[in-house]
Amino acid sequence: MKHDSFFGYRRANGRAGIRNYVLILPVDDISNAACEGVANNVHGTMALPHSYGRLQYGEDLDLHFRTIIGCGANPNVAAVLVIGIEPGWTKRVVDGIAATGKPVHGLHIEGKGELATIAEGCRVAQEFVQYATELQRERIPIEDLWVATKCGESDTTSGIASCPAVGNLIDKLDARGITSCFGETTEITGGEKLCASRAANPEAAAKFMKVFQAYQDEVMRFKVDDLSDSQPSKGNKAGGLSTIEEKAFGNLQKIGEKAMYIDVLAPAQAPTRGPGLYFMDTSSAAAECLPLQAAAGFVLHLFPTGQGNVVGNPIMPTIKLTANPRTARVMKEHIDLDVSDVLRRKMTISEAGDALIDMAVRTSNGRLTTAETLRHREFAMTKLYRSA
Repeated sequence: MKHDSFFGYRRANGRAGIRNYVLILPVDDISNAACEGVANNVHGTMALPHSYGRLQYGEDLDLHFRTIIGCGANPNVAAVLVIGIEPGWTKRVVDGIAATGKPVHGLHIEGKGELATIAEGCRVAQEFVQYATELQRERIPIEDLWVATKCGESDTTSGIASCPAVGNLIDKLDARGITSCFGETTEITGGEKLCASRAANPEAAAKFMKVFQAYQDEVMRFKVDDLSDSQPSKGNKAGGLSTIEEKAFGNLQKIGEKAMYIDVLAPAQAPTRGPGLYFMDTSSAAAECLPLQAAAGFVLHLFPTGQGNVVGNPIMPTIKLTANPRTARVMKEHIDLDVSDVLRRKMTISEAGDALIDMAVRTSNGRLTTAETLRHREFAMTKLYRSA
């Protein structure tokens, strides 16, 4: 294989990042303005506003903290300023991120007001930026790259070429010992038995079928009559996919032919069983799925699209590839890799996989993706039920 390393940032906990963000992280929605106030004043920082963090409880609250802490802990983040409305939950987030060894500081608004919090936060953020900008990239083995994948606005070309190109990369890099992740529980409907057969052990297969059945039970509980407008979506149908089963089998091409997933992760759960392929229980909505994968520690995302999905992520660079010649032509500003030559029989799936590996390494070395250049930073928290 041409690439055996990339240039990234080695963090205190041993993980490798490919970006070097200073994050201004709100614990809750009513701290968004203070975080954006700091980011607006200190160049080189990025606020991550979201809509939740108040009056949540139980599993929903656990997922909230797992997502927020995980995003701050992601190796693409060099340092974090955490701002919350009150000290208790703010400290919980700070302590969770501090376990990685990176610089982190927490502020709360109650008792001092927003303007004083922003002023103090600016001073902390300025120090963090100056710290981060002195960090240097170093050569890191390819095995230390954590890669996630999902697809969006799929069409007939997705299952034929762009998803198999991702699968070819997964097969090749899984053999080298990388850590990778796929998900989209909803979009495996009809292909669930095939997916279960790709588990590396009976435990993983059983865990997958349990989370898949939970989704099926939820659909049946609500007995909605409009799911066919979402799975498959109108864009999928316009691209020639007539059923969710067709979509599912194309989706599963992203895990290749040889790789076997070794465990099933809850949303935003970090892998604990070492290198290998993991399945994560996620929504298929891109702006919801990608933050969960970033919170689990994945630093690079591979996103095959047919009709042309434009999503990005603020923490995890998102490489877009397509095999649809029209999408590659009319949505060029959103596409990092055109593999439509597979359809013209001018490129094999293996060659497409090699081209994607090359793009993944170039992106890891610092090349901005199209989503990054267009400032696509979609970030939707996953919420399980209404707050108290």
